[in-house]
Amino acid sequence: MRSDERDDDTPARASIPGSVREGPVCGWGRVCADGRERFSEQLEPASSAAALSRGLGRSYGDSSLPSAPAREVLNTRLADRILAFDPDTRVLRAEAGLSLYALHRVMLRRGFFPPSTPGTQYVTLGGMVASDVHGKGHHVDGCFGSGHVRALRIRVPDGRVLECSREQHSDLFRATIGGMGLTGHILEVEFTMQAIPSPWITSETRRIDSIDEFVETIKETSEKWPYQVGWLDTFATGEAMGRGILDYGRWATAEEAGGKPLPYTRRLTVPFTFPEWVVSRPPMRAFSTLYYHQHVRKVRKQRLRHPDSFFYPLDTFLEWNRGYGRRGFTQYQCVLPSEAGLGAVRRFLELLTGRGGASFVSVIKDCGGQGIGVLSFPRAGITIALDLALRDDTQALVDALNERVIAEGGRVYLTKDLLTRPEHFRAMEPRLDEWLAIRDRWDPERKLRSAQSVRLFGDAP
Repeated sequence: MRSDERDDDTPARASIPGSVREGPVCGWGRVCADGRERFSEQLEPASSAAALSRGLGRSYGDSSLPSAPAREVLNTRLADRILAFDPDTRVLRAEAGLSLYALHRVMLRRGFFPPSTPGTQYVTLGGMVASDVHGKGHHVDGCFGSGHVRALRIRVPDGRVLECSREQHSDLFRATIGGMGLTGHILEVEFTMQAIPSPWITSETRRIDSIDEFVETIKETSEKWPYQVGWLDTFATGEAMGRGILDYGRWATAEEAGGKPLPYTRRLTVPFTFPEWVVSRPPMRAFSTLYYHQHVRKVRKQRLRHPDSFFYPLDTFLEWNRGYGRRGFTQYQCVLPSEAGLGAVRRFLELLTGRGGASFVSVIKDCGGQGIGVLSFPRAGITIALDLALRDDTQALVDALNERVIAEGGRVYLTKDLLTRPEHFRAMEPRLDEWLAIRDRWDPERKLRSAQSVRLFGDAP
């Protein structure tokens, strides 16, 4: 790997050859579709011919891909201006293409942070709304769109540009939050920032020895700590099944930070696509075992952490998706509801390990209550996310996991999904008919569509 001096991994404006790029449009899982991608600083006129908007392409599956080669998608990343900010009310309005990375560069050291953030800062505000992203603090702060977005400026399929909120065009507002960009082109986002006492995180790390201990400790620490995330060793079986590492933290007080300046994080770029044997079971099992046993103490005491290392550890490695080989990968994320009981997580892991579906990047978190987005993913319970290299048997594994999730009353996250079958999604999502009815009102001709909407909702390509 080589040191990289770029501020982020988004292409510079000068590097984009013209306003339209022909050829493959790809998601983060390295799955691509042929189409046209238009880049523009002026989203309102540029969206008139587009069937979909997309930002930095960090959705893993096919939700931001064109549904057919003739379909044009609008890339919003050049529309990245902060339009207004009131430090007293903490309300910020910005164009939909503003990335979290750029927002942090401006606001973090001034004492403000978004109230909900996913596991990467290379996402746009529009993408955060369309996915209704959640993060390590969902059990306290909820989702981004459901809990903190105040208003949206949207170009709807009939060409009108509307302001919508909980009070104005509320059905459109609720359907757009978590609606995967299928209700309109998001042009601007207004939301409330969080005031923080310092730009540092105080955290603890705890080694966990079994899945039952994991679930109990997550629930215990969630009452005290506003942020938490766990890593699972999905290769462990028997009494050690579900062992791993739990990381939890909070913003450090000014006294704890001691005025220590926050440095900018240096990043490395993965320089080439790895051979597929790197993500085969033997090396991943070895990596998992080493990672688990390097935590020799049961609890690491509180320490100051850079927010990049706490919230966005994978962002240290730009283009890390190359590590999954040429065939790419998908992330499978589900939530197992609280009413399914503590045994639901164990039953899920038993199925996963029994089918040899282990993953090195395996995350477990606590979820709070359901948000207002009609198709918003989280609900009260435990969420598990798995990075799965695409292999000949990956579809069968996802089918089996989905059947287990349906039996437990859970659901999957559309932003990560690539392989869920439409009948499985309908079985796990009782809110789907309500969302489709709202979509019918605003886009009866289905002018907006994606490869995912063709696969799951029966849209014509």
